[in-house]
Amino acid sequence: MTENEQYQEALSFIRRFYKGTPVVGIVLGTGLGGLVAEIEVEREIAYNFIPHFPISTVESHFGKLIFGTLAGKPIVAMQGRFHYYEGYSMRQLTFPIRILKMLGIQTLLLSNAAGSMNPLVKKGELMMINDHINLLGHNPLIGTHDDSFGPRFPDMSQPYDLELMKTFSKLAKASGITVHSGVYVAVAGPSLETRAEYRFLRIIGADVVGMSTVPEVIVAHQMELKILAVSVITDECNPDQLHKVSIQEIIETANAAEPSLTLLLKQLVESLA
Repeated sequence: MTENEQYQEALSFIRRFYKGTPVVGIVLGTGLGGLVAEIEVEREIAYNFIPHFPISTVESHFGKLIFGTLAGKPIVAMQGRFHYYEGYSMRQLTFPIRILKMLGIQTLLLSNAAGSMNPLVKKGELMMINDHINLLGHNPLIGTHDDSFGPRFPDMSQPYDLELMKTFSKLAKASGITVHSGVYVAVAGPSLETRAEYRFLRIIGADVVGMSTVPEVIVAHQMELKILAVSVITDECNPDQLHKVSIQEIIETANAAEPSLTLLLKQLVESLA
């Protein structure tokens, strides 16, 4: 079966249960599932039922598509995302983003948990991603090219939508929520970084580091989706004052920041034309 046939089979299966056209796709990252409570849910489909969909192996990522409305707009949310460190290929872990586009979305909103190397960006705060560095060692566009998804060599000079960032920043200011803007670097993981690696990542221009988002952004930008990505800062990565951190602590910090991000994402969706 060709890759295009896999997309069509997955899409046909989803269309058996959901006939609508979502305009916004939302990827809910680590500890950021609270937005689901704000969605007027019409249909949920577990990933493991959808043909060719990967299945999340991370405990904090539940694994289902949620269709419904948020702030009056038809949306589809991915509750649970996929990571390169789980053993999936880049094409597999970005498969759902292609499907969201085929379902009709025009805007993609992503969230993730990240560690901060920038001393001005503190634990528990939010940071809009205005640019990224791909250190995953791979690219989801490598392989057979399908013209229907966009150009073979997409320009990546501005993958994150300036208007969405501007609106998000205004909403944050009006709500009294601290939101930074900076560069996200994606690494393969799943081990956290060494002191020397944190120094290196800071030197090359990164403000925060994580293990996701960039592959999704690359394929979404190729397909001309408007993109906003926000990191929840779950730990501070000063190599001179580095403390041991557990994944449980990271999830707890993400959960504590969840109400702020949920509020802003809901307001942003409401503001969309």
